[in-house]
Order: sequence, then C-alpha cells, then structure tokens
Amino acid sequence: MGFLSRKSSTTSTNPAMTELGREFAIARRHGDRKTMRRIGREYDATATTETDAASFQRGQDAYDAIPPIKPARRNRRR
Repeated sequence: MGFLSRKSSTTSTNPAMTELGREFAIARRHGDRKTMRRIGREYDATATTETDAASFQRGQDAYDAIPPIKPARRNRRR
C-alpha cells in the first residue's frame, strides 16, 4: 500500500453508496436541501449493511477533503 493510496484493505466498498455520499456532500456544500432530502430518502431505502453506511460516509469524506474555491472578486478595488 502506497503513501497516498486511497484504497482500504480492511473493508469492502459499495461504489453506488460511495457515489451517493459524494452527491450528498455536494448538495450540502451548495445548500441544496431538496437534493439532500431526496438522497437521504434514497439512502434510507437502499442501505442495508454497515458497509453501505461506511461507503456512504467515505464518499462524503472524499468530497469534503477537497477545499472549496474562493468566490470571484467582483467590483472590488485592490
């Protein structure tokens, strides 16, 4: 396992749940409550095991690790 390897050798992942967690984190960052509720309902309906929950959380953490960009400076003197 490399220094910057993202794969975990101890747990298996569910790629669909990982992507759902990533979409949830994107919606949370953008303040899209409607999408957050939709994803939450979908998660409740489909998550059955601990690995699903871990995959969902891993997807959120992967997106949250990316720092947000700074907003553009508009009409501000320097």
